[in-house]
Amino acid sequence: MPLKKAIIIGASSDIGSALCDDWNLKNWELVGTYRTKPDKFLHLSKILKSLVQCDLESKSSIDKACNKLNDSIINWDVLVFGPGLLDPIGLFSECNFDVWEKSITVNFTNQLRLLRLLLPHRKKQSLDGPTVLFFAGGGVNDAPTHYSAYTVSKIAMIKMVELLATEMPDVKFIIIGPGWVKTKIHESTLNAKDLAGLNYERTLQKLKDDTFTPMKKVVECCNVLIAESREIFSGRNFSVAFDDWDNPNFKDLLNNPNTFKLRRYKE
Repeated sequence: MPLKKAIIIGASSDIGSALCDDWNLKNWELVGTYRTKPDKFLHLSKILKSLVQCDLESKSSIDKACNKLNDSIINWDVLVFGPGLLDPIGLFSECNFDVWEKSITVNFTNQLRLLRLLLPHRKKQSLDGPTVLFFAGGGVNDAPTHYSAYTVSKIAMIKMVELLATEMPDVKFIIIGPGWVKTKIHESTLNAKDLAGLNYERTLQKLKDDTFTPMKKVVECCNVLIAESREIFSGRNFSVAFDDWDNPNFKDLLNNPNTFKLRRYKE
């Protein structure tokens, strides 16, 4: 019997495939999606029970993928959303609005469409309920320029996680900011060059110095938070790089219901 059952939306992403590798070693039953066949396709197809094509720009593709996923796995314990789209990069006033709107759809709206279609097949018998995991981005504590579609999508998802946690108390909804991880997503910034503003030079420097959050730490954080209590952890936004999630006393911070949530707050 598998230890757990998981669906990884964007299993072909760098973080998604890292989670697949880790959970496969732990004898999890895995199914996942890809948009276009990646270099890792053959490897993923060997360790996943089912690997389904899904284009988050297309509602019909999403609906077809969900039908296949729901046929492949029932009573899932973990549902992960890994896709992320930085484009369009540039000042809002200079971006093609159709492309800008498409980014909101891929990063936010259509991920929730997938969630709606997959939720009915979640595991309902477990004491602590299943976990739904999203990934956050920057911009919560400042106003970064040149990435408005991506930033506002991620901030909206942070709030949506809190709303879902309140509306569905039998499910643990969490969102994790992985920080600067060495993944394919940075190719968009490198291709944009001057359109990315200061972030272009910053990305080049990160690559030169290799000062990224280790993928191993991202996977470890996901595993720790998936294992934690729904009542305490659900509805919150965690940071791999800046939170002491691996500290035994970390739970003490969460006694405050406002901690790691998106709001105006003053004691």
